[in-house]
Amino acid sequence: MEKSRRTFIRQAALAGAGVIVSSKGWSAQSYKRIIGANDRVRVGVIGFSDRHKGSHVPSFMNHYKELNFDVVGVSDIWNKRREEGAALWKDKMQHDVKAYRNNEELYDSKTVDAVFISTADFQHARHTIEAVKAGCDAYVEKPFAETMEDNRAALKAVKESGKIVQIGSQRRSGANYHAANEFIRSGKFGPITMVELTWNVNQPGRWRRPELLSQLKEQNTDWKRFIMNRPYEDFDPRIYLEYRLFWPYSSGLPGQWMSHQIDTVHWFTGLKHPRSVVANGGIYMWKDGRRNWDTILAAFDYGPLDDLTTGFQVTFGSRMHNGDERPAEIYYSNGGELNLNTNKVSPEGGLTQKMADAMHMNANLLPELSLANTEKVVASANTGGDVLTSNHVRNWMECVRSRKQPNAPVEAGYSHSIANIMTNAAVHTGYKATFNEATQEVMANGKVFKY
Repeated sequence: MEKSRRTFIRQAALAGAGVIVSSKGWSAQSYKRIIGANDRVRVGVIGFSDRHKGSHVPSFMNHYKELNFDVVGVSDIWNKRREEGAALWKDKMQHDVKAYRNNEELYDSKTVDAVFISTADFQHARHTIEAVKAGCDAYVEKPFAETMEDNRAALKAVKESGKIVQIGSQRRSGANYHAANEFIRSGKFGPITMVELTWNVNQPGRWRRPELLSQLKEQNTDWKRFIMNRPYEDFDPRIYLEYRLFWPYSSGLPGQWMSHQIDTVHWFTGLKHPRSVVANGGIYMWKDGRRNWDTILAAFDYGPLDDLTTGFQVTFGSRMHNGDERPAEIYYSNGGELNLNTNKVSPEGGLTQKMADAMHMNANLLPELSLANTEKVVASANTGGDVLTSNHVRNWMECVRSRKQPNAPVEAGYSHSIANIMTNAAVHTGYKATFNEATQEVMANGKVFKY
């Protein structure tokens, strides 16, 4: 934390002197975009959601005074939530915060420099496009996109805008994850042969909002704005409030949980997406009208596209019943394992010297060591201002000032969305899903997958 504070002070000093250094060097364009070190950064809220209230708010409050940020507006199409959001932020900021009926009203006001986006899963990419086209930087919750059409459009808009976009993959701001990345990339771990990702919970009310269903009336929101570019359905308060249970408004387990974990695979290896995905599962426990599975097992083939003789398998298993709420990410090589649940590297299960000698081969024997600065991943429905999210929000705020790329840039969101959409394709078609590099489309049974 001290290092990041010193970095911010140095960058702020340069900005105050009119000197801008970006990841691509010095540029007049960067100078035009920069917010001066002494200028207040005005933030708007796109969607006053449970995620925003429970995690963004406390994380922002940890850093806003030091970095001179302020919240000035809340946009939400449901009158209840925009009024609640404006009232909460008025209390936090100790000044009036305006409530806007929709994003156009917020952006037309010309009062915001940056926004938090925490709307329904299928809306994230489109709301990101709106934000950057309005000249705003953005912190965007995951999953970034649930269709390749939205994914491609959002990536293009962000890259053309030059705006700072942080994807809400908060593991990228964890010191232990950075240590794991450095250890794997150093070559000391050896080639990855397998990655096991699991996320099991027993939370019967997860993603359900029964207490709110009777409060939501169609006349108090904008259903057509909510639907955006998805096939039209009649107003349904369950889809609106419990969208994570209903495809194509969310993919549920892959979009919500797998997107976090599969992102570490892309980060640690430099690979942009799987070569193929198969999946199976179903609704085995919660017979409550949901469309999305409550149990899934997906298997991924990863490796270079030009060499199918090398690579590794990744599995993602998740269930919403009989779970310990301890998401696990375990990386395996033939020398042992790197376990991001225990934050330890060990020779567990790896090749021993005796085995190697018998086969007249070299052994990559892993040491027993701990990853530095361990930070626990929180799996509860309300994470609060957990350390990872607080670090991640701070990193975004610092990058809004410095114009450096954040820990989870838009490319990270694009990549985890490809893996997510490939999983959805396997789930909804029953076929193995692949990715067409030339067209940037997800394919299943020889056809482009959309919904």
